[in-house]
Amino acid sequence: MKHFYIFLNHIFICTAILLSWNCTTQKIELENAKSQNIDFLIEQTELLWEQRSDTNAVIKTNHILGLINEVENNDKDLLNAYSHSLFFQGMFLEQTKIKKDSLFHKGAEIAKYSLLKDSLFIAILNNTEGDSSFKTLSALSIAPKELVPSMYWWATNKLWYLNNKPAIERINQRELLEIIMHRIISLEPDYLYGGPYRFFGNFYSRMPGVEISQSKDYFQKAIASSPNYFGNKVQMAEFYHQKAENKSLFQSLLQKVIDAEPTIDPEIIPENIFYQKRAIQLLQQEDILFE
Repeated sequence: MKHFYIFLNHIFICTAILLSWNCTTQKIELENAKSQNIDFLIEQTELLWEQRSDTNAVIKTNHILGLINEVENNDKDLLNAYSHSLFFQGMFLEQTKIKKDSLFHKGAEIAKYSLLKDSLFIAILNNTEGDSSFKTLSALSIAPKELVPSMYWWATNKLWYLNNKPAIERINQRELLEIIMHRIISLEPDYLYGGPYRFFGNFYSRMPGVEISQSKDYFQKAIASSPNYFGNKVQMAEFYHQKAENKSLFQSLLQKVIDAEPTIDPEIIPENIFYQKRAIQLLQQEDILFE
């Protein structure tokens, strides 16, 4: 009888192992299928991004990245790519303020999530004393280079969202945005074709109590950093020269962009083409802008 119970126990253990193995195998197969599907979708977004001069390609990119984000929302690179693509659509493709603001707000929230959930940032946060707000600002001020993309797209989307809001909202966010971008300048000042300098050129042109000369200084640094990126010149004309009422400089800088060759840097041809279109629009509106 004792041997019989030992035999039954052996059968039970073998059956349990077999069932467990089958379940595990099915789980692995499902995980592999999901991974393969995500990899395929990522490849599609990369191909579409190369065609971002086409409005439909950008909209499809954001749709696919949105689907991926519903399944895999812990991949920092994917989240930053999604935030970047949302910014691109809001910046260049949408015409209404409501739609633009919606895209910028979403882009800011996604990049913020990417940063706050990152293990590197969490480790810094956990070693910082103070209340929640102080800890976040302190952690941002010493964030490592690996977090630059998340910080940049959080702040940049936030800036363009705030551009259409009352000045008090920009004032309320000033400390956060300054800490983020000054940290990026200390780590990668030329990031994204002079992006941090371009950011401050824009920001300080619309910040009450800040000397307009600060906007000029930062735009000049952006242009010196990446003269082939048309956005530096177009934004300087749109924000600084308009605010400073430099109509002739506004005209000449935009005309330089219009006359330039947008293919001078193959990596940013779509951006340069869109900025040329923006330059043409701004010149067409100059009588209104300089009333």
